[in-house]
Amino acid sequence: MNAPHPLSTWARNVSPSPTLAIDAKAKAMKAAGEDVCGFAAGEPDFDTPQFIKDAAIAALQAGQTKYAPTPGIEPLRQAVAERYAAEYGYKITPAQVVVSPGGKFSCYLGILAVCSPGDEVIVPAPYWVSYPEMVKLAGATPRFVLCDDRTAFKLTPAMLEGAITARTRMLILCSPSNPTGAVYTRAELAALAEVCVKHNLYVLSDEMYEHLMYDGGTPVNFAMLGAEVEKRTITVAGFSKTFAMTGWRLGTLVAPLPITKAVAELQSQMSSNATTFAQFGALAALKEKAKAAAALAEMKIAFDRRRRFLHAELNKIPGITCLLAGGAFYLFPNISSFGLKDVDFCAQLLEKEKVAAVPGSSFGAEGYLRLSYATSDETLRKGVERLTRFCAGLKK
Repeated sequence: MNAPHPLSTWARNVSPSPTLAIDAKAKAMKAAGEDVCGFAAGEPDFDTPQFIKDAAIAALQAGQTKYAPTPGIEPLRQAVAERYAAEYGYKITPAQVVVSPGGKFSCYLGILAVCSPGDEVIVPAPYWVSYPEMVKLAGATPRFVLCDDRTAFKLTPAMLEGAITARTRMLILCSPSNPTGAVYTRAELAALAEVCVKHNLYVLSDEMYEHLMYDGGTPVNFAMLGAEVEKRTITVAGFSKTFAMTGWRLGTLVAPLPITKAVAELQSQMSSNATTFAQFGALAALKEKAKAAAALAEMKIAFDRRRRFLHAELNKIPGITCLLAGGAFYLFPNISSFGLKDVDFCAQLLEKEKVAAVPGSSFGAEGYLRLSYATSDETLRKGVERLTRFCAGLKK
């Protein structure tokens, strides 16, 4: 009898998410009764605001349980368009908005819509772990450019120019950044945009953390850096981080009409639509502005306090250096001085001190850790104490 055919090229070449794997292991240890301090998950530790949940419950009770239009319910797409106009002066029509089952899927559809086998996509490292896998699943090739703490984890125009080839089709940018929390200034983004226009590159601008900025920082919408930039920009955002709606799986994609039309057609064959009643919760998040602003402000106050505490404590540990992130809810400390591979560092840290962190190599940057401070103040204090003790043992 013949053996079954091997799995597909896509299945054999895709890598599992290391952040989800580490978070799952930490949760399993907790479930077994172990006192684990988890810094792995990129997920707010706040609950979804009640008014958003109420809107989804009301939609359920009203029978909003059927198929919705593939690109999203019209009121939500209109509200997204109004948000971009109000916040950035980005005037779009609802037809330029596609609501998808999660920002991750929005990113993938954006890549799939414009990239083909043989194309290259520039992915600055450290990068979110899913970008390279999405590029590969589209049949294209990720081309990495290391942007370490010497450039504040940011891509420069010269670095971008040096990575462009005849096959380059797209640049992926994320500001504020997952995994580093780095935030590009308007001037820095404008300089990169100039290079992208010069070489006729699409830009996937992942702005999922746009509302989680500190120290008076304000978000910049990449598409609004010029008319020629707008023609080439695919903006991805959503509700997961801003409104603690990670499990709701709702992402938004905004782009020129030919791209959103293609994205909607792809989505129609892959997932039909985002969950119908969940979209009514998202609609409430955009429409009930005062409640939304209050909920976001509460989260930002807590995140900012934790950010400053963790940054100060990390830099007290001999052998660790850490830049202060300007956004998101991550810090990316440098642990290379210990002479231990970051994968081994994280494995031993979890085993010996019950602290879960993600190695920088998972994000394309060996010698770092990603620590999420989207966790309780108590967990932060306890985790830092354990990390300090662990590092002191390595220095002996």
